[in-house]
Amino acid sequence: MLTFIGILLIITGVISIILKSIIKNNKIINWFTTQRSLQFLFIGVIMSIITGIFFYAEPGTAYAVQYPWGGQKAVFQQGIKTKMWGRLIPIQFEIPIKYVIPNEEGRLGDQSKYAYVDKARQWEFNDAVKGQIATSIVISINTSDRDQFLSVADRNKTEKNLIRSRIIPNIDQSIKNTCKLMAAQDYISGQAADFDRYFQDQLENGMYVLEEYVDNQKPDIIGDSTVVRTVPNKESRQKRFRIKMNEGQPVRVKGNSLKSYGLTVVQAVVNEIDWEETFDNRLQLQKEEVAQTQLEKQQAEREFYRAQKEKAKGEAEKAKERARLEKAQIQQTIAAETEAKVAEFNLIKEKKQYEVEQYKAKSKKVAADAQYYENAKLVSAGLTPQERAEWDYKTAVGVAQQIKDLQLPATYIEGNKSGNSGNLLESLIGAELAKKMMEKKK
Repeated sequence: MLTFIGILLIITGVISIILKSIIKNNKIINWFTTQRSLQFLFIGVIMSIITGIFFYAEPGTAYAVQYPWGGQKAVFQQGIKTKMWGRLIPIQFEIPIKYVIPNEEGRLGDQSKYAYVDKARQWEFNDAVKGQIATSIVISINTSDRDQFLSVADRNKTEKNLIRSRIIPNIDQSIKNTCKLMAAQDYISGQAADFDRYFQDQLENGMYVLEEYVDNQKPDIIGDSTVVRTVPNKESRQKRFRIKMNEGQPVRVKGNSLKSYGLTVVQAVVNEIDWEETFDNRLQLQKEEVAQTQLEKQQAEREFYRAQKEKAKGEAEKAKERARLEKAQIQQTIAAETEAKVAEFNLIKEKKQYEVEQYKAKSKKVAADAQYYENAKLVSAGLTPQERAEWDYKTAVGVAQQIKDLQLPATYIEGNKSGNSGNLLESLIGAELAKKMMEKKK
């Protein structure tokens, strides 16, 4: 701007001097006195010299300064720098490039203020589906290697030439190669991330070398278990491509990468794809089909869970009934086991009681045998006069006691007086005594 003003002042000063010598009595010409014309000329020369020697380096921009005598230098810092009437080639540190899908009015928007913007081109995927691909790319220049930067600036002259002759062709070739690697259906089915990865890798490291291949496809078979016939499919097959590999690494086109120009890909993504109308219609049908399938799936799942609920309810009732029956069974089992235990204990008790009674009987028998043995010994040995007298005394006392307690009939009828009455009375008394003794013994 200052250079333009300086040149304008110089031209104004020179023209005013020339016109003043030719035209006389003109107010405008007369205003330019010789002194004023020289002042304009001087100021213009000074401004032209200043702008020729110095320039202002804007932030975020690298400059290649080419001197008139053939030298050049790189400027990466902002501020006032010297150029000595040299030629400037400014290039941004990061160059944003966008492919934009036009709106209904065909406009690209106001994004051109901040980046290089162009209309999105239409590309064809390997299933013959076409679409406009909108992308956002950010390219960074190499500011660490001055010689490489100066070489790129010298070969391309301007930033616009660098974009159009180097960057844009690489972007287009990368998109084209990436579209060959997948179908549009694959892209919308989840391979969009792969598309971005292939796209950025080719921009930065070079284009892939692609090779065509054919899937292993068997002919259709018709018929039954006895007759089998193959039906060759004569329909045209779409061409499929894959990356040519060598020792596990992709083969690339040599010398065709942004890296060889000292450029680095900071960002390379696909923002949007505007598919052709036929594919949009197919997508709409697919969406409706997917929605219908999802609805039927949800209904099937609801029926499934309803059946599971009923089944679970039946299992719960079954478990409840089983628990009730098992509880009753356990109660009956415990009762039966209790009875068995009680019977077992009673049996043990009876057995022990039997053994006790058996031991008692044996004890009595032993005692009786001992008494019998003792009596037998006493009988065999005989009694002394004193023992005999004591025995007779006890017998007499016992007989008298029994006679005392004897209750005879109040009336006695004698049947035969000629008989011996004393013997009859003695018999009765003896029988009563014997009865009393037996009862006591029991």
